[in-house]
Amino acid sequence: MIFNGILTAITFLPLIGLIVVLFISDEQLIRRVAMGFALVVLALTTILWFAYNSSVGDIQFIDYFDWIPGIGVHYYMGVDGLSIPLIFLTGLLTVVSLYYSDQVIHTRVKEYYALFLLLETGMLGVFVSLNYFLFYVFWEIGLVPMYFLIGVWGGPRREYAAIKFFLYTLTGSVLMLLAIIGVYFSTGTFDIVEAAAKQPFANNFPLQVAAFLGFFAAFAIKVPLFPFHTWLPDAHVEAPTAGSVILAAVLLKLGTYGFVRVLLPTFPAAFQALAIPIGFLALTSIIYGALVAMAQWDFKKLIAYSSVNHMGYVVLGIAAAAYVRPQLNDPVVRDSAAIAITGATLEMFAHGIITGALFLMVGLIYDERTHTRNFRDFGGLFTQVPKYGAFLILFAMASLGLPGLVGFVAEFYVFRGAVPIMPFMAAPAVLGVVVTAAFFLWKVIQLILLGPLNERWQGKLTDLNRAEVLTLAPLAILALLFGVYPKPILDMINSAVVALLGKIV
Repeated sequence: MIFNGILTAITFLPLIGLIVVLFISDEQLIRRVAMGFALVVLALTTILWFAYNSSVGDIQFIDYFDWIPGIGVHYYMGVDGLSIPLIFLTGLLTVVSLYYSDQVIHTRVKEYYALFLLLETGMLGVFVSLNYFLFYVFWEIGLVPMYFLIGVWGGPRREYAAIKFFLYTLTGSVLMLLAIIGVYFSTGTFDIVEAAAKQPFANNFPLQVAAFLGFFAAFAIKVPLFPFHTWLPDAHVEAPTAGSVILAAVLLKLGTYGFVRVLLPTFPAAFQALAIPIGFLALTSIIYGALVAMAQWDFKKLIAYSSVNHMGYVVLGIAAAAYVRPQLNDPVVRDSAAIAITGATLEMFAHGIITGALFLMVGLIYDERTHTRNFRDFGGLFTQVPKYGAFLILFAMASLGLPGLVGFVAEFYVFRGAVPIMPFMAAPAVLGVVVTAAFFLWKVIQLILLGPLNERWQGKLTDLNRAEVLTLAPLAILALLFGVYPKPILDMINSAVVALLGKIV
C-alpha cells in the first residue's frame, strides 16, 4: 500500500533534515533546507489525516518488526483518532515556528535549526509509538533539544529555566522508566496495546497503583498539573518565542496524551481508584491557573499560567471517564465518558492552536516592536497596529471560549461529559472560564489595545507585515474552521474514544 511506512517517514524525516543541515554552512540555505523538510512532514501529516478511516476507529498505518528480539522489543508504530490530530498539530506548529524564527534568530543558526528538527522527531515519535521502549526513547529525545533551545537562545535567566525544566522532566522520566520495567515483568511485553490487554499487576493492586503513579508523575509534570507546574512559567518566559510556541502547543500534550494512551487503558482500576484526587488536582489547576494568570503583569507569563488552566480541563475530562469505568456498560454513562474524553482530546488540539498563536502574538509585539511585555507599558495600540489587534482579539476570544471558535467546542464537550459524572468537580471548574474571560478582556485586550494611546508608541510601531500575517493565518483559519464546523475532527477523535472505552469495560 502507498501508506506503508508513512509513520516512519513522518517521524524520521526531520532527523534526516538535521543531518543535512549539519553539512551546510550557508545560513540562508540552512533555513530553507530545514523549512523544506518541515513542509514535507506537514504534507505527510495532512495526507495521514485524510487517509485515516474514522469508521474503524482502531489503530491504523502500522509499522512493525522485531527490533531487539532478545528482550522482546519491537519497532511498533501506529495511530488512531487520538494521535492523528496531535501529529498534524506538531507538523503545522513546527513549520510556523521555523517560519517565525527566520525573522528573529541570527546567532548559531545551524545549531538552532538542527535542534528544532531533532525536537520535532522526538515529539512525533511519542505520538506514533506503540512500544514502551520506543515511546521512552522518543520521550527522552525531546528533552535535550528543548533544554538547549531555552539555555542558549532564551532570556536573561535562561540557564536557570533550562536546568529547572530538565531536572523536573528527568525526574518524571526516571519514575516512568521504573514503571515500564514493572509493566514488562508483569506482562512479558513492551508493547503498549498488548500490555493493556493483559492488565499488568491485575492480581496485585498495590503494585498496580505504584506502576500507575510512576507513569502519572512523568505525565503530570509534562502537562503540567498542579502542583507539578512550577517549572513552566520560568521555561516559557525565558524560552525564545518559537520555543514557547512548541512547548505550549505540543510538548505539554505529551503528558495528556500519555493519560489516554497509557494510563486509562493499561491501569483502569488504579485510575478509577485515584480519579477523585486527580480530578481535584485538575480542578485546582483550572482555578489556580486562571487566578494566577489574572495577577500577572508580564504578557508571556500570563499566557503561561493560562496553559495550566486550560490543561486542567483536559485532565478533568479524562479523570471523569476513568471514574465511571465500572458503569461503562450503561449507555448513558458510556456516552458521557466518551464525550468527556473526546472533549479532552479536542482541547489538546485547540489549546495547541490557540496558545501557540498567543505566544506568537507575544513574540511579535516584544521581539519586533516594543521590547517590553509589561501590560502597564501598553495602551491604545489598536490605532497603531490594527492587524495585530484583530488577530490578538481573535485568539484571546478563542482561548476564553467564545462560541464559534474551537476553544468553546472543546470546553463544552468536557463539561457536557464531566458534569453528569463528577458534578462536584466539574461545576466549580466553570469558575475557571469566568476568570479566564476576565483576564483576557481586562489585560490582554483592554490594557494592550484599548484606551488612550501611550504616547511613547505614537508613530513608532509598524503593523504586521505579510510574513507575519502568513505566520498567524493558518492558526486563525483552524480556530475558526473547527469552531464553526468541528464534525470532521470530532468524528475522528470519537471513533478512537469508542474503541478505547470498549477495551476497558
